[in-house]
This record gives sequence, structure tokens and C-alpha cells, in this order.
Amino acid sequence: MTATLELGALEAGMDEAVSGIAGWHAVCRLDDLEVAWGEAALIAGRQVALFRTGANEVFAVAHEDPATGAHVMARGILGSRGERPTIASPLHKEVYDLETGECFSTPGLSLATFPTRIAGGVVEIEL
Repeated sequence: MTATLELGALEAGMDEAVSGIAGWHAVCRLDDLEVAWGEAALIAGRQVALFRTGANEVFAVAHEDPATGAHVMARGILGSRGERPTIASPLHKEVYDLETGECFSTPGLSLATFPTRIAGGVVEIEL
């Protein structure tokens, strides 16, 4: 899968109460995401990169590389700094914390991050 678009609110299995909460967007089913692989999604007009790092753990960050402005972060390299999960830009290899967006390699750069949750097997992101 190379791109994911936001699921419709009437998608089978969606809970209307969950999908109707302001700010939260149903993106895809958890099973649509491959572990240790990034996917790009268009959510409410914004490009977001999704990373499934474990059985029930998904991170969402801006798809735009803060250093270059190119929309490439879903093709970044997953890793870690100690216990902190990271993504390295595929262009110049700046390394960002997936939880906070802090850039470890270039002071002053930061990557926007977004809260995620899994509800009924569906990945939701708050913008």
C-alpha cells in the first residue's frame, strides 16, 4: 500500500460516537498497516505519515520533511535512540523522535506529531 485515505464515517464496523468526536479522524484499519513500514495518508487535507511500530502501536507525524519541505517522511527509516522510537528523513537523514518530533541531529528542526488511538481495529488520528 502506498497511500491511505481517510475512511468514511459510515465504513462497516465504525462506531458513530467515536468517528463523530471533533478532531479525531478514522484513517485505516490497523491491519492495513505493515509493522516497521511507513504509509502516507491524506487526512482532512493534510499529508500525514503513519508508522506501525508494534502489534497495537501507531505513530503519526507530518509527511513533510522539516529540513526540505518535501513530502517524504513516510519513506523514512525507523529506529530508536535508547527507548525512544525515531524516524530518519530519507533525504538528509535527520533523526526525529516519533513521540515528540524533537530532532536529534539538527537543533532547531522539529517534526509535527499527532495523537493516535485504535478503536475497534481502526486507526484514528487527532489533528
